[in-house]
Amino acid sequence: LNETMDKFKPPENCINLSVPTVNAQIRGNLSTATKIQDVCLQRILKLLSTGITAYARTLDGDNVISEQQDALALLCNAQYEINCLRKSSIKPTLNPKFTGLCRPSTAPPPHQLFGKDLSKQVKELDEE
Repeated sequence: LNETMDKFKPPENCINLSVPTVNAQIRGNLSTATKIQDVCLQRILKLLSTGITAYARTLDGDNVISEQQDALALLCNAQYEINCLRKSSIKPTLNPKFTGLCRPSTAPPPHQLFGKDLSKQVKELDEE
């Protein structure tokens, strides 16, 4: 399986297909069970993003039919929902005043699940 996955690495310019890690500030406070669950979800996301990449490479850019577009949209939405699930599973471990960090975001996750400006977000929530 690893050999197949190596053939279909998502392009670096497709941030939506990256698998974000949990920010170190949050990861350090998670229980072992929550960390294990998140790693399992990251593996699923990696398989899903690799599958999306493989499927996208089979498409003829000049002749994509609506069913193919729909399939990509559904698969990408599944990836988004898994990232939302990851945040939801972490939410109970956070201080209640910081649970706002776990709201679904319409922006694609960067390389870290809670964004690169976590300190800024925490400060804003702390001031509310």
